[in-house]
Amino acid sequence: MSRFDKIAARLDDYGLDAMMVTSEPNRLYATGFHSTAGMAIVTTDGSYFFTDSRYIEAASRRIDNCQVLENTREKPVSDLACEVIARHNIQKLGFEESYTTVEEYNGWREKLPCELVPGSALLTELRAVKDQGEIDTLIAAQRIAEKALTEVLNFIRVGRTEKEIAAFLQYQMLLGGAEKMSFDPIVVSGANSSMPHGVPTDKAVEAGDFITMDFGCIYDGYCSDMTRTVAVGHVTEEMEKVYHTVLEAQLAGIAVAKAGASGAAVHNAGADVIAAAGYGAYFGHGFGHGVGVEIHEAPNASPANAKPLPAGAVISAEPGIYLPGRFGVRIEDVLVLKEGGCEDITLAPKELLIL
Repeated sequence: MSRFDKIAARLDDYGLDAMMVTSEPNRLYATGFHSTAGMAIVTTDGSYFFTDSRYIEAASRRIDNCQVLENTREKPVSDLACEVIARHNIQKLGFEESYTTVEEYNGWREKLPCELVPGSALLTELRAVKDQGEIDTLIAAQRIAEKALTEVLNFIRVGRTEKEIAAFLQYQMLLGGAEKMSFDPIVVSGANSSMPHGVPTDKAVEAGDFITMDFGCIYDGYCSDMTRTVAVGHVTEEMEKVYHTVLEAQLAGIAVAKAGASGAAVHNAGADVIAAAGYGAYFGHGFGHGVGVEIHEAPNASPANAKPLPAGAVISAEPGIYLPGRFGVRIEDVLVLKEGGCEDITLAPKELLIL
């Protein structure tokens, strides 16, 4: 079943005659084709994709199961959409309220002769469950990141700066086949590692530092994501305790991660380990988030998510402890949820490594 067919099959559940897809991530999901401009309209009687002269040839070759049409100055996207709306007698058209700006919404409301109905939930629900092709692509992206980790461990030494390490990671991922980064790499060392989303600086690595590296790349439109924390030279007793507490917490969350478990249950399994060790106040984010065509997407393994996680969901597993002004530790893998358990698709070792 094509992605267009999957969307069409759910239209009635959301009270829609058709779905308009305009955001870059959802266009990629629906069509399998990456572009910075375009619109898809999905109906139960056929689907359409409109784009401009920059992409029309490639889109015509790449996108199956729909009519691909070129929009021009003389015939803009809104005119093509109006023709489809009239052809299929569309009364209620879903739009992506989670991505659409007020200006864009007002423009569509003025130009399109139908009711615009919020429909982001339809696409969010579908994207939360990955098919085998998506999982295979996510694994390929993960392998590129893991190879970069192997290379960077040989690059790190006292005197290297956080910026140099971040740049080396990016180069290695691009060299390994990445299209681009999933996000700007987080490389923080020493006291900077207490900031979960710290930005790489000119700080040089020193003996006795923890270095936390959170990074990933995009391959064929899908993101990888991983974090490893390594030590340089030596560690203190407390550094070793914190590291092993985070690892124990991650393994505890992974042990309960499965289809049907709530996001909160997965989070709490890890958070309870950290709290029992006396560091509960220093773990402030969720255990994990969905990963796919976006680096953060549904579903989440957070204390706020009481809903059961679906089979086929792909989530990160990334507990951490962050002691302000001192150091921090985070360890992150990516999991595919299944009935009765999960598959950890991150193969990189995670025992405490002292370089």
